[in-house]
Amino acid sequence: MSRSAGAARAVAESYYDSPDADGFYRIVWGGEDIHIGLYQREDEDIATASRRTVERMALLLDESPHGLGPQTRVLDIGAGYGGAARHLAATRRAHVKCLNLSRVENERNAALTEEAGLSDRIAVRHGSFEDIPAEAASFDVVWSQDAILHAGDRARVLAEVARVLKPGGSFVFTDPMQADGLDDPSALEPIYARLQLQSLASIGFYREGLARLGFEEALVLPLTGQLACHYRRVGEELARARPRLRGRVSEAYIDRMLTGLAHWVEGARAGHLEWAILHFVRG
Repeated sequence: MSRSAGAARAVAESYYDSPDADGFYRIVWGGEDIHIGLYQREDEDIATASRRTVERMALLLDESPHGLGPQTRVLDIGAGYGGAARHLAATRRAHVKCLNLSRVENERNAALTEEAGLSDRIAVRHGSFEDIPAEAASFDVVWSQDAILHAGDRARVLAEVARVLKPGGSFVFTDPMQADGLDDPSALEPIYARLQLQSLASIGFYREGLARLGFEEALVLPLTGQLACHYRRVGEELARARPRLRGRVSEAYIDRMLTGLAHWVEGARAGHLEWAILHFVRG
C-alpha cells in the first residue's frame, strides 16, 4: 500500500526542516542550489555544476515559443533555497513564485532574495505541490528540480501542474528516477528505505502521465552519468568537510548520508536509475 500524500509531505517537511539536513545542504552543497549538477570535469566544484543545470534549463525556455523574460510568471515547485528563482529573476527578470515545504529553507530563501534585491520579483510560499495554492492557468512556466520524487502522489502533482499552467506554457524539470523496465525493483530498496519511499517515477511515467493531460514533449535529455558523478562528488566533499561539520551536523546523519550517496552512485552505474532534463508544453 502506498503512503498517502499527507504522510509523504510530513516526511519530506520533517527531513528538510531538520538541523542536520539544513547544515548539510548549506555547507556541503552550497546553500543556493540543492539539486544534481552538470559537470564538465569529474572534480568540478558542486555549486558551479549545480548552477550549470539551472542555466541549461533556462536556455531551453529562452528557445521556447514564449521565451523567458520580464513578463514571464514562473512557479518553482520544491524550490529549496531559491537559487534557481534568483537566477531567473536576476538574468531574465522573470517573476517567480517559490513553493516549498520546508520553513527552514523558505526562511533562508527569503533572506537571500532580500539580500540580492529581488524581493519585488520573487515570492516565497510554504505549501505542497500536490495542492498548489494558485488559480488555474496563472503561470507561463512550472519549474522543478529533483523534488517530485518526494511526492506521495506524483500523478496528482502532474495534474496540479497542468491546472496552473497557461495553454502553451512550459513544464521544465529534473527528477531522479528508476530506469524504465527495471527488472528487479528490489535493487533500489536501499535508496527507497533511506528516503522512506516505495518507488521512484520513470521517464515513461512522466511521458505517459503528461500526454494524458494534453502535454506535448519538447525534450527529454537523459543524463544519468551526471547523477553518478554528482553523488560521488557530494560524498567526497561530505567526507572532507566532516571535521568542520562537527557540532553542526550529527555523526549519525553523516554516516547515513555517505552510505546513501554510495547507493545512488551504485544504482546509476548499474543502470537501475535515470536522471534527465525534461521539457513538456501544455496543449
